[in-house]
Amino acid sequence: MANAKNSDVFSFSAFDPSKFTETFRDFAEKGAAQSKDAYAKMKTAAEEASKTVENTMQTAQAGTVELGLKAIEALRTNADMSLSHMEALLGVKSVAELVELQTAFLRKQAEVTVEQAKAMQEAAKKVAETVTKQGKEAADKAMSSLKVA
Repeated sequence: MANAKNSDVFSFSAFDPSKFTETFRDFAEKGAAQSKDAYAKMKTAAEEASKTVENTMQTAQAGTVELGLKAIEALRTNADMSLSHMEALLGVKSVAELVELQTAFLRKQAEVTVEQAKAMQEAAKKVAETVTKQGKEAADKAMSSLKVA
């Protein structure tokens, strides 16, 4: 019976608390180091994202101003053309001259409108590309840093 007691499966004689403490300490230290590393990476990523958003907003604002100026320029051109046309109409002496002036005005107005639309489209495209480029670069950088980690 004494032999049965010594080979008891449930005895704690094999349990060494000092080894458990060392293992637990190593585990805790590794966990703390990993947490610090993860926090540093997250902090850096958040700071970079904040800078990217700020730069993107500044770029978008500048682009909006550029588009606004182009729109004002187009309105000014259209108003000048319309006023000039009205002045020319005041000097009309015949129906044939009226038709000729009106036809020339409409043709010129259509050409100008097409050119203005192209200029606005190009400006909008440029602004969109610039704004999205910054966000795409930041996203690519963030994704590559996550892949490395």
